[in-house]
Amino acid sequence: MSVRKEAKARIKINKLLEKAGWRFFDYKTGKANIQLEPNISINRKELDSQGDDFEKTKKGFVDYLLLDKEGFPLVVLEAKKEEKNPLDGKEQARKYAHSLNVRFVILSNGNLHYFWDLEIGNPEIITEFPTQDSLRHRQQFQPDNKKLYEEAIDEDYIALSQRPDILQDPDWSKDKTALAEKYGIRILHPYQIKAIQALQKSAKEDKQRFLFEMATGTGKTLLSSAIIKLFLRTGNAKRILFLVDRLELEDQAYKNFKDYLKNDYTSIIYKYGKDDWSKAEIVISTIQSLMIGNKYKKYFSPTDFDLVISDEAHRSLGGNSRAVFEYFIGYKLGLTATPRDYLKNVEVLELSEKDQRKWERRLLLDTYTIFGCENSEPTFKYSLIDGVKENYLINPVVVDARTEITTELLSEKGYSIKYEDEEGAEEEKIFYQKDFERKFFSEKTNLVFCKSFLENALKDPISGEIGKSIIFCVSQKHASKITQILNKMAHKIWPGKYNSDFAVQITSNIESSQQSTVNFANNKLNGYTKFKEGYKTSKTRVCVTVRMMTTGYDCQDILNLCLMRPVFSPTDFVQMKGRGTRKFTFRYKDENNKEYEHAKQEFKLFDFFAVCEFFEKKFNYDEALKLPQSKSGDGESEGLPSVSIDELEIQDPDFLKSLSEKQVGSEGMRVDRELWGKAKEEITKDEELKEAVSKEMWQRAETLVIQKYEDKPELYLNLEKIRKAEQLDRRITWKEVLQWAFGLIDKIPKREDLLKEECEKFISIHKPESKHVPYIVNYIRAYITDEEFRQIIDEKDYVSLNSYPGFDMGDFKALNGTTGWQKKVPEYIKNYVNLNIFME
Repeated sequence: MSVRKEAKARIKINKLLEKAGWRFFDYKTGKANIQLEPNISINRKELDSQGDDFEKTKKGFVDYLLLDKEGFPLVVLEAKKEEKNPLDGKEQARKYAHSLNVRFVILSNGNLHYFWDLEIGNPEIITEFPTQDSLRHRQQFQPDNKKLYEEAIDEDYIALSQRPDILQDPDWSKDKTALAEKYGIRILHPYQIKAIQALQKSAKEDKQRFLFEMATGTGKTLLSSAIIKLFLRTGNAKRILFLVDRLELEDQAYKNFKDYLKNDYTSIIYKYGKDDWSKAEIVISTIQSLMIGNKYKKYFSPTDFDLVISDEAHRSLGGNSRAVFEYFIGYKLGLTATPRDYLKNVEVLELSEKDQRKWERRLLLDTYTIFGCENSEPTFKYSLIDGVKENYLINPVVVDARTEITTELLSEKGYSIKYEDEEGAEEEKIFYQKDFERKFFSEKTNLVFCKSFLENALKDPISGEIGKSIIFCVSQKHASKITQILNKMAHKIWPGKYNSDFAVQITSNIESSQQSTVNFANNKLNGYTKFKEGYKTSKTRVCVTVRMMTTGYDCQDILNLCLMRPVFSPTDFVQMKGRGTRKFTFRYKDENNKEYEHAKQEFKLFDFFAVCEFFEKKFNYDEALKLPQSKSGDGESEGLPSVSIDELEIQDPDFLKSLSEKQVGSEGMRVDRELWGKAKEEITKDEELKEAVSKEMWQRAETLVIQKYEDKPELYLNLEKIRKAEQLDRRITWKEVLQWAFGLIDKIPKREDLLKEECEKFISIHKPESKHVPYIVNYIRAYITDEEFRQIIDEKDYVSLNSYPGFDMGDFKALNGTTGWQKKVPEYIKNYVNLNIFME
């Protein structure tokens, strides 16, 4: 029995080695670099007993010895039977490694694997074996923890990278701030220096995970640059991965790192430098991009990066995307703008049942747990209050604005609409806050929103027009309506000034929306203002969005933020509010060369749905806005500009001319079997689709492919035909088809591939003990694929497990105990796994 278990573990280990490029035999690609059970000279008395059976017979023999390109020992791999904990062989492997002068150890039982760099800390769980090239890179990495925490950090730390000779400039000591502004040189603020010192203190305590909780606008990218320089300069990293969760943040990070560190280090965006990423010290990528087709496992080894930084960690590490972060071993730094204690005023018992589940999910996603922060205390914390107190940030003027309808929507009774059904009986429909625009729409409410905003918004101190503003809407449809209303009102108030450019919709379904956000920040969206000749501010004054322009969007001259939607997520609210907290100085030089300067002292936060009250309970509003009263039934408020909403034209319908039926045979239609070559050729030539896919605008890409190609003449392309043609055993999505068509994935995975991925992600994230792994894997598989099993678990009908094939009561009991795997697995799957794609 033990021999069979040993062989089973070895088979799995062999496959993982070959997958990572290691060779048992000589091939054209290179000579064999795996030695099986080489005998080494070691005093057997020094070896501890490591169990029974095959382990006992291996004393003095390394199970696997992996060699470098010159044929010298590089890695000791200690194998255990499947039921054994790989860590049981830790000390034995260490002695083998010391005898062979080897730095790296892998411990594996075929199901669970650990990588151990003997010069750094403890063994860490890995899901793939490292490649030879990756380990050669790591060999050049000689960490020195003492250098890390003894490195002196001052305000010139980044400035010296930007201009190495800056200290020789006599003006630097006279007026550092003025010179820095003139040449675009960045000076670290005192709180940023304190953050770095807090990390150094943690590193001195041998911690490898750090979390910075810092308000939006406090310069987390500049701080990241200083951290990156600290690790690279002290030799505690050779290569760093910077993860973001938005495309705009990817470009923004690249530009900043290039600006701050280009004289010392090379930065690269992975998708634009797939062939050259290994030559750069700083690799930047969206976490979503690395998840497509498990790119992070396919193209990277667990030892490729010595420091992984997760920007906006509260978002990018949610759910199974955390598997990307956990895949790489080494130092980990998380950056977040959302403090956990922001939720302190939200009483769990007062939340609805649905919202309590959201609360539980937030706890499950708790970033403090990921970074090992004891007592939920981050490595360093700097709040909005701190920033305002020290004069680095600005607090909002909150405009609490409620219409008659939104007031009723916010009430316990809700907003009532009475009507007659088809039989003349009176019916009543109740709408609440969260129903706005999803189930209920009031044109007159949106008109009141827009008029109130225009009449009360802060003005640009130079041009006197509406200050640059962002409006957050419920949906793309809602954003389109608000944009249309604002442009019509603006044309009536300022005829000839904007020509429908006053407000622009910035949503994922709008072409070039990402570039529009950049142009808005750079003050050139649709050109420059017509109000002040020579003043460089955007002609477009208002960007109307849904979820874009929230996380990490840097536009310092924003003067107004407007919530035309309910917000129930504290994270979303903090991010939205944070768009206005940055300080800014408005500057203008007239034709006589006279200079004008106005410092941004405040920004307005228009709150039409009592969002602040929802989170803060007793918020001291700086300004209460009395809205104009609505007339009853005319769809327009008194005093509003006369604005009509254009009706969509309804085209005359075509009529059915003929109808026939034909049974398709078991072989399927020819188009099902041969469609993909032609379809792929047409789809990949489509410039609109190509742009949407390249920018990872998946919602727009899916909309385009459905509108242009789904069930259209010639191809008659649809998901079911593609599924049959490719003999897939599960439902597929257009997103997967597009990723396949454009070469982002090699194939659309089958059900078994996805099951394996989900199991690996769960193990990578939750790091279970070896003894639980086989049971967890079977539990995940059964729960995902079998509705009957899910029902048994969800309804706690555990007695039925006695007769359930494949996962019985004994297996279920094996998951009990303090670890709570019985509950953790279903919770994880409910929150993060799309069961629909596993169905046929």
